[in-house]
Amino acid sequence: MEDILVPIALFAIVPIIVLIVSLNGRKRAADLQETVQKAIEKGVELTPDTIKALGVKPKSPDGDLRTGVILLAVAAAFIVLGFGIETVEPDEKVVAVLASIAAFPGFIGLALISMHFLLKNKT
Repeated sequence: MEDILVPIALFAIVPIIVLIVSLNGRKRAADLQETVQKAIEKGVELTPDTIKALGVKPKSPDGDLRTGVILLAVAAAFIVLGFGIETVEPDEKVVAVLASIAAFPGFIGLALISMHFLLKNKT
């Protein structure tokens, strides 16, 4: 029984961390929305400086490029992992499986990078 709890706890910690971070982000966004709504009801003028002071971060124009490069790195890491596993277990065809898995973040990364360059001059 104890032998199975360790791997379950190891793999369960990542979704738990993601859940905590996303719930915290939602709560922060709801608090910000409530603050802005109260300011509008009281008739306070919301200038860009005021919104920036509330903690709203403007979207970076290079965000798609950064995300795309990170996703390409994740795809490359899957492929390298496949080669690493295949050196230990030469009979297994792990590279093909992990390259197929790497296609998902790889193609999404390529799409984000191409959108960055294709939509660079458009606002």
